[in-house]
Amino acid sequence: MRHAFGFVLGVLLTPALVYGAAWGYVQAGQSFDGTGQEITDRTRIYGAFALLAAVGLVMGVIIVARWASPLVSLVPALALLGFSGYFLADPGSVLDLPGKVPPAGDMDFGLRMLLGSGVYAMMGLALLMPSWAPRRWGRDRDDDAADRDFYDAMHRDGMTR
Repeated sequence: MRHAFGFVLGVLLTPALVYGAAWGYVQAGQSFDGTGQEITDRTRIYGAFALLAAVGLVMGVIIVARWASPLVSLVPALALLGFSGYFLADPGSVLDLPGKVPPAGDMDFGLRMLLGSGVYAMMGLALLMPSWAPRRWGRDRDDDAADRDFYDAMHRDGMTR
């Protein structure tokens, strides 16, 4: 049941992470003038940075959460890495995809830029790491009891001071 819930949560998180990062990128880019080296819209850039921080926070939580099924991070990881690989194989075809899904406009620019710059590949690799931990795939167990057993065994064997 944990893995089924993890799969559904991973499917729901994938567009949230992709669109959240793209929208934050676009809003941040529109709120400063790179040539004049000044922020033109402080409210917009604060909101954009808050959204990007939220995307990073959600990624961090699903990467380190012991309770989460590895599918929570594996589903978005495979989607992001799949699109990044598809971009490397056929950039023209994959860059047409954002125009075919809603919402259109500035979001398409953000999706294309983050895909082409490798940010989605980086996010995908970070999200892939938790799925390699064998203990994330196992049944739920009392981690505190396991830690106590480990430290008791170390103490018995004289490995502590």
